[in-house]
Amino acid sequence: MGDNIPSGPKKFTTGLTDYSISSNDKTGPYSDNLEIDALVVGAGFAGIFMLKTLRDLGLKTHIFEAGNDIGGTWRWNCYPGAGVDSEVPEYEFSWPEVWKSWNWSSNYPNYEELRAYFDHVDKAIDVKKDCAFNTVVVGAHFDLVAGKWIIRTEDGRTTKANYLILGTGFSAKRYIPDWPGINKFKGTIHHSSFWPEETIGVKGKKCAVIGTGASGVQIVQAWGPEAGQLKVFQRTPNLTVPLRKRDLTNEEQEKTKKYYPELFRYRETSFAGFMYDWAEKNTFDDTAEDREAFYEEMWNGGGFRFWLSLYKDNLFNAQANQKSYDFWAKKIRDRVEDPKKRDILAPLVMPHFFGIKRPCLEYNYYEQFNRPNVDVVDIKDNAIKDFDETGIILEDGTHHELDVIAIATGFDIVTGAMTQLGLESLSKTKLEEEWISGAETYLGLTVNGYPNMFYLYGPQAPALFSNGPTTIEVQGRWIADCIQKMQLKDIKYINAKHAASVAWKKNIVDLTNEMLVPTVRSTYMGGSNPNKIFEPVCYPSGIPKYARDIRTALDDMSGFEVVYN
Repeated sequence: MGDNIPSGPKKFTTGLTDYSISSNDKTGPYSDNLEIDALVVGAGFAGIFMLKTLRDLGLKTHIFEAGNDIGGTWRWNCYPGAGVDSEVPEYEFSWPEVWKSWNWSSNYPNYEELRAYFDHVDKAIDVKKDCAFNTVVVGAHFDLVAGKWIIRTEDGRTTKANYLILGTGFSAKRYIPDWPGINKFKGTIHHSSFWPEETIGVKGKKCAVIGTGASGVQIVQAWGPEAGQLKVFQRTPNLTVPLRKRDLTNEEQEKTKKYYPELFRYRETSFAGFMYDWAEKNTFDDTAEDREAFYEEMWNGGGFRFWLSLYKDNLFNAQANQKSYDFWAKKIRDRVEDPKKRDILAPLVMPHFFGIKRPCLEYNYYEQFNRPNVDVVDIKDNAIKDFDETGIILEDGTHHELDVIAIATGFDIVTGAMTQLGLESLSKTKLEEEWISGAETYLGLTVNGYPNMFYLYGPQAPALFSNGPTTIEVQGRWIADCIQKMQLKDIKYINAKHAASVAWKKNIVDLTNEMLVPTVRSTYMGGSNPNKIFEPVCYPSGIPKYARDIRTALDDMSGFEVVYN
């Protein structure tokens, strides 16, 4: 039920329950035997959007948050170099009472500024008065007679709510491989998403980063200039794209704010919820010369443009995809001086199709490997075998002596956030057990056997194919409208039908199978945990079509068992 925990005595934080603290305050959201209209789990973008939206409908709503403050990802992720990969103003709430009085310092804020933003959100809409922090949900079941959810927390409290809404996102459960001996290591070791608030000094020290996902890339950029020695343990090259971070002035933001309402509407019309979208042409509709110029334009534009603004067949056509990879490899290889490192970081032979793993954004990642103190260790065919008191041992017996280790192995992605909450179905089965054989949802919003439970930015929704706030607002409005419809029609509960869930999953599988996505294990296909089933976990057809699909379902309710009071 908790996070993946290495065997043996715990040396470092690995689970959410480590953050459970019984509050001295026994009032408001900290009350025992609390009875409310809606309980929201998680105080990130999703949870806060639901809190305000449901409060605006007159529903008594509280948030339970495992961490010690609001901000979700941006309270947990304080590792060196942590920042967002979506640009502002796409990456913020669309509420005028928030954006009218807020300006950013850059187009890609770091975690410190995002924390400040959430503090500003609190000042604008008074979030924290309805939040219970260090409150970890460990069990929940639905009482059919009462028509309420009974929710238990790690500190022993019980709460009853008509609606249970999971704003836990796709990355609330960390993945730490169960490496032998990991707790023997005498140096400093942390998972990137359980990073301590205090600064960990790396000057003159032998450091390692295990993993080259987004957090690994960002830590390398931060540690490269400082560490005495830095070794980056890479299993698969990260096909990163350029960040193009720039400073923003208050003046330029104030001038464009008159367009913000339209921009927030517009972000819901693109495939991934950004202010840009796929090119209307296919790759080979252009000449080689025009194609090169187009790639260059997208590359220079920065962000996810050289991914989600490429030719519309790039994720479908293998030959087309090869062209985008060839351009990527040339750009990156030109930046890496050492031939051996160059071949590990940006091989001439494509390791997997470009863009079927969510790319990371970087600004000087590859330049770090031109430093004499930074090296990359290829562990694809020579994996980590063991840890000892002084470092890491690989399968071939090579020992790497280390002082500081950052575990950047990511998450039990997409599905893991929901399976760690102890959710129990009407049939008394646990969601954690049900989804061992694969996730099954209806609309990427509800789960059969869990009446009046909704979730956001999770399995079988656009999730990792999209900008978080965009998808969250599309889904959040749907949830609010569904609840309002239930209240107007005196509906006690709704429960997704099994047949509707099967059909929804089949549609996602069929759509994904038309793409190049199933050709490799990725966050879109269950993630890096080898014990998880290999299956598509994200809705692949974009936000506009997703929004139409879920609205059609809400209109006729045919996919739900509807029970009236």
